[in-house]
Amino acid sequence: MEPTETVDVSIVIVNWNACDYLRDCIRSIDQQSRGCTYEIIVVDNNSSDGSQVMLRTEFPEVIAIFSTDNPGFAGGNNRGLQRARGRYVLLLNPDTIVLDGAIDTCVEYADTLRDQKVAVIGCQVWEDAETIQRTCFRFPSAPNTFLNLVGLTGRFPNSRLLGRSEIGSWDRRDERTVDVVSGMFMLVRREALEQVGPMDEEYFMYAEEADWCFRFWQAGWTCLFTPRARIMHLDGGGKSAGQVSANMYVQLQKSLLRFHRKNHGIVSWALAKTLYAVLMPSRAAAFGLLGMVGRGERWRGKYAQTAAATRYHLLRIDPQQ
Repeated sequence: MEPTETVDVSIVIVNWNACDYLRDCIRSIDQQSRGCTYEIIVVDNNSSDGSQVMLRTEFPEVIAIFSTDNPGFAGGNNRGLQRARGRYVLLLNPDTIVLDGAIDTCVEYADTLRDQKVAVIGCQVWEDAETIQRTCFRFPSAPNTFLNLVGLTGRFPNSRLLGRSEIGSWDRRDERTVDVVSGMFMLVRREALEQVGPMDEEYFMYAEEADWCFRFWQAGWTCLFTPRARIMHLDGGGKSAGQVSANMYVQLQKSLLRFHRKNHGIVSWALAKTLYAVLMPSRAAAFGLLGMVGRGERWRGKYAQTAAATRYHLLRIDPQQ
C-alpha cells in the first residue's frame, strides 16, 4: 500500500506496559474487521514490558512508533494522528477486544451520518458477558465535582440527579448524543479533526477526551453513542485502574481543574479548586480511619490517594515532582 493511499480508518492505540492486552487487541482487530480498509498505528510510550519486541516480531505490518519518553495519552495519540491517513481515526485502548465487526459497523454507520455533523462516535462497551460499562459522561462542572467529592454520585449511581456526571440513569442500550465519548473507543471523522485539531497535550492523562469533545461541540459538531457495535473492556478496565496511583489520582484532579479553567473560566475553576481544598482533607481522614480499623487494602489505597491530593491542594506538594 502506497503511503499516499487513504484507508477507511486509522486505528491508533497508545500503549504503556500492556503487552499481553495489546497483542489480543490487535488480533481482535484483524479477526473482526473485514468490511473496511484499515491501518493500525501503535504508539508505545516507552514501555519496559517487552511490548516493543512483541510488536516487531509478531505484527510487522503494524505501524509502530516507539517513544523514548512518555508523553501521556494525549501526546501519544497525537503522535499517532500525525501518521494517520484514514477517512476516520479510531482511538482504541490496548485493553479492549473488538467484537462482532464493531469497527466495520461504526465506519459504515458513520458514512450514513455525514450530513448530520457527527464528529465522534462511541460504541457499547462490555465489562464481561453480563455487564455494560458506563461509558460516556457529561462535561465536568462545579456541581458535578461537588456530588462526586461528597460521595453522592457513588452512593446513588443510578439517580438522574445525583448520578448526573456519569449519566447514571441511562443503561447504554439506546442511541443518543452525549457530551463526551469515552476515550477507550472514539471514532473521529477526518473533516472534524482537521477543523478542530489534535488533542491538547497539556492534559498528560485524564480529561483530554472531554476537552476534545468540548471543542468539537463548540465548532458545531456533535458526539454520538450507539449500541449498534460493541467491544469488551477487559477486566472492566482493570488494567488501567491497576496503574492508578496517588500520582495519577492527583493528575486526574489537575486535569479536571485545567478543563474548568480553559473551558468554563476562572469562576468555575475557583469553585472546583475550593471544593477540592475543603473536601479532600475530610475524605482523607475518613479513609484513614477505615484503613486503621482493618477494613482492607482498598481503604488504605484510597487514603494514600486522598492524602496526596490534600497535600497538593493545600500545600502545593506535587507527588510527581
